[in-house]
Amino acid sequence: MQRVLSGMRPSGKLHIGHLHGVLDNWRRLQETYECFFFVADWHALTTNYENPCTIPKNIAEMVLDWLSVGLDPGKSTLFIQSDVKEHAELYLLLSMITPVPWLERNPTYKEQQEQLADRDLSTFGFLGYPVLQAADIIMYKANKVPVGVDQAPHVELTREITRRFNYLYREVFPVPDVLLTRVPKLPGLDGRKMSKSYGNAIFLSDPPPSIREKISTMVTDVERPRKSDTGDPERRCVAFNLHRLYMPEERLNAIVEDCKSTRLGCVACKKGLSEALIAYLAPIQERRSALASNPGRLSDILKDGAARARSVAIKTMEEVRSAIWSHSVR
Repeated sequence: MQRVLSGMRPSGKLHIGHLHGVLDNWRRLQETYECFFFVADWHALTTNYENPCTIPKNIAEMVLDWLSVGLDPGKSTLFIQSDVKEHAELYLLLSMITPVPWLERNPTYKEQQEQLADRDLSTFGFLGYPVLQAADIIMYKANKVPVGVDQAPHVELTREITRRFNYLYREVFPVPDVLLTRVPKLPGLDGRKMSKSYGNAIFLSDPPPSIREKISTMVTDVERPRKSDTGDPERRCVAFNLHRLYMPEERLNAIVEDCKSTRLGCVACKKGLSEALIAYLAPIQERRSALASNPGRLSDILKDGAARARSVAIKTMEEVRSAIWSHSVR
């Protein structure tokens, strides 16, 4: 089996954008690859180092969502990054060979500094996070890294660092390939990309009353202020993007026809969407509730995952040390 490595910063409870953008894909990958999925808590410190006390709770909430949507610790290795200290050693060693200009040209370096202008990101940790990312990936000799097309340039830096290590010392690591993933553009309640920071998200753990209230405020067809106006859900309705995910095809066709003919108003249409989403999330929330009632089980899963990950990491670092310290000048 080829290996896949991916991770996620612990930001707390996940929303349906995470489900369809990342977790559905992870669940499929675990059936055909040897998968390592990790909680990137050290990465969270690169932008949240002033308020780290929120991270432990966020980890628990996020991993509960991972498990509730079907990530299987019997098929995938699930672990917390900081529980495998070898990541820090490889990060240090890779930092010795990574040119600073490579980091400064990272496409998200300046973007995030602008987006997070309220935080002081003029730190070595923030500049060097792509090196830590490279260490995370190649530690497990991952063959594939699943990302959306907009994130592919980030993995290229890992590929460059890998090639540089193999050239300077010896070929220890496979150069990881991008595994392009189709990431559906899921809008939030206001039409912008669904995001916790925008306050426009529907969370996997939201109870039915909250889902109904949120969906009722969702933007629909801005050119259809009254039910008597003709709608065009396929082109103009933000909420229709969610209909496509949760409604059967025959119902979608009926919605389009009824909206265009003014038989169906937006209020009634969104009520139907709410009930479809509630039904879709019901088994996920049932599994989440059962897991949350047994916190010891969550702890055991992460400890077992860390032990499995570390057994691989120890072997990798033995090879790395041997390659570096036995190296002679060509």
